[in-house]
Amino acid sequence: MLVAVDCIIFGFDRQDLKLLLIQRGFQPEKGKWSLMGGFVHPGESFENAAQRVLKELTGLDNVYLEQLFAFGDPHRDPLERTASIAYFSLIDIHKYEKQISNEYHAEWFHLNKIPSLIFDHRQMIKMAKEKLRYKAAFHPVLFELLPEKFTLPQLQNLYEEVYELTMDKRNFSRKVLSTGLLVKQKQKEKLNSKKGAFYYKLDKRKYEQKFNSFLNFVSNPDCR
Repeated sequence: MLVAVDCIIFGFDRQDLKLLLIQRGFQPEKGKWSLMGGFVHPGESFENAAQRVLKELTGLDNVYLEQLFAFGDPHRDPLERTASIAYFSLIDIHKYEKQISNEYHAEWFHLNKIPSLIFDHRQMIKMAKEKLRYKAAFHPVLFELLPEKFTLPQLQNLYEEVYELTMDKRNFSRKVLSTGLLVKQKQKEKLNSKKGAFYYKLDKRKYEQKFNSFLNFVSNPDCR
């Protein structure tokens, strides 16, 4: 049995939640859209293999990866028995856009416009999305997708993208500010309105001390 790793990279561009895909460089299914995947080398840990594969195929480096699940259907690869350890990550697209390599045509796709994928990669994405929704309902993990300074409308837009629903603006602001995790800045973002919206920063000390501050922030993590 062969062992592979596949990387599911979610990114946010201040407006849309997206997924990073590449065009597969070898058979079977060469040239088709795929997650970033490759085989685990002898003597290599799954985590190191995932980081290496991601670096080789996209140029992304020093990206946090969290293990999702082991996919072991005996028929998932048509050529030979291959088990895959899937990982997922959350990144700010603009922060890493200069690292992205064009060698394998890495491209960001909106989650509602994902093309046809090889093997069981769509199943992997579905599971990763469900885990992201669950975790985001109990922990402030979505801050990993944001820049250092962000507005409340941007934060709300991110949550609405993740859960595919519309949230009440006042209720959202009240809940997010009540956590004490945000530090209001003097500057405003004025590109989207004349009045502008204040920027906020994440209080990293409180973030580490009060990681459960968003407990029940989303009342039903399985809402969709």
